[in-house]
Amino acid sequence: MTTSAGRGLRILLADEDRDALQQLCRVLEALGHEVTPFAVSVAEAVALIAREDPDVAFVVIHDDDAHALALIAQTVEFASGPVIACGAQDPDFVARAAELGIEGYVDSETPEAVQAAIELALRRHRDTARLEEKVDQLQSALDRRALIERAKGILMERHGVDDRMAFELLRDHARSGSRRVVDVAQAVLDGHALLPRS
Repeated sequence: MTTSAGRGLRILLADEDRDALQQLCRVLEALGHEVTPFAVSVAEAVALIAREDPDVAFVVIHDDDAHALALIAQTVEFASGPVIACGAQDPDFVARAAELGIEGYVDSETPEAVQAAIELALRRHRDTARLEEKVDQLQSALDRRALIERAKGILMERHGVDDRMAFELLRDHARSGSRRVVDVAQAVLDGHALLPRS
């Protein structure tokens, strides 16, 4: 079985107990996924993530909550794909793991449960990435708007024009030089172009 995208994934397994990872490794390989080398410490996990760049990372949880949370924190920080916690049954621990950024959780190693957790984590990861892209676009638009507004203020003061005329000066100067309005505005702020009225 592969993902809904129709392909197996490269998956990193992280835990301090190699034996505990073997069962999940077998399940993942039977599902058609490629399992990257096991990590047994936080430092090894980080090194493997950097080297292998897995599509998905599983952090297998046992008795050592502190170690598991450290693995989750580092894996979330360095992995480019989603991180799934596996095996934890304590709601408080799962909540702390969620705060660190896991995008999936599974407490069963049945193939169906594992694959469902992967699909959900991938979807959440894509949704988060799209949301972050939209936020970045909005922030960029706000930054451009603020820059243009500051440039208009300079032109209004220097040339005694109103808001509308200041924008028209920016726009006309941009058109005549085949430039973007925001680039002309930046030039005004840098003092390179005060756009004298013609």
